Amino acid sequence: MKILIAVDGSEQTQRMLAYLAQHQLLATGNEYTVLTVVLELPKRAASYVNAETVKGYYQEEADKVLEPVKAFFAQKGIEAQFAFKVGSPAHELAQTAESGRYDLLALGSHGHGALGNLLMGSVATKVVSQCKVPVLLLR
Repeated sequence: MKILIAVDGSEQTQRMLAYLAQHQLLATGNEYTVLTVVLELPKRAASYVNAETVKGYYQEEADKVLEPVKAFFAQKGIEAQFAFKVGSPAHELAQTAESGRYDLLALGSHGHGALGNLLMGSVATKVVSQCKVPVLLLR
């Protein structure tokens, strides 16, 4: 099975990973890609610094999220690919899941937001509505 795992460095990410490990969804034989999405800097702010600085910023933000997850996977003895994208989290997650032909997208939900998002966070709501790949949403 080819699984895309969305992470954001939150407590929900930690709980989601623990759930996946406990229920043996993290097992050898599956193909895993761990993805985080860094919000794009406003164009006006980015225009005041050079492109290398902006690129470095995106990499640092992604590393803050991905490094603990890499350690978790290493501890479990599970191989995975680790990547990041810049943009809107819901859009990038749904697009990556579809274009990468993943069998499953796993993500945690913060469960806060506007009244309409009482059960799921706004990003999770958007991912579920945009994604054609099955989504495992853990809260």
